[in-house]
Amino acid sequence: MRLKLFLAIATLPFALPAAAALAPGAKAPIFAADGAMAGQPIKVSLKAALKKGPVVLYFFPAAFTSGCNVEAAAFAKALPDFTAAGATVIGMTAGNTDKLIAFSSEHCAGKFAVAAASPAVVKGYDVVLTRPDGTPTTVTSRTSYVIAPNGKIIYAHTDMSPVDHIKNTLAAVQAWRKSAKKG
Repeated sequence: MRLKLFLAIATLPFALPAAAALAPGAKAPIFAADGAMAGQPIKVSLKAALKKGPVVLYFFPAAFTSGCNVEAAAFAKALPDFTAAGATVIGMTAGNTDKLIAFSSEHCAGKFAVAAASPAVVKGYDVVLTRPDGTPTTVTSRTSYVIAPNGKIIYAHTDMSPVDHIKNTLAAVQAWRKSAKKG
């Protein structure tokens, strides 16, 4: 298993993310998953999170990899802005799921939940990372979704660079919040 994961991660620089299949307006698949927050195991439920407001659901390739560490730290740093906009942030991965407890406290700074993406969740959100020849890897692409409380996708972004995921999802949440106040 470790060799398989190592090979999958080693090919990441040569892998291509699939385009985010769930376009704005699509219904987000509901899930419950094993996860962690602040170094403690928890159950993560999209249904429960949506009762509180919009959800930023971001998929990342694997815990404790450079881009994923940077992205988690950036989401943690921006969490007060997401909270002010009424959003919950949840990170998910199919890679290195055995390390999520440590990852949740070290790189997420204990500020938001991270969870293991099951094969059904990976398929439902179409976030499998593929190699240039189209063959699937065992890890998830770097894809961020913003989901409205009614379960509809309001924003989707796939890019292996973590740079724009935080600012783009925050802007989408803030725009949704502004339009919800008007409506």
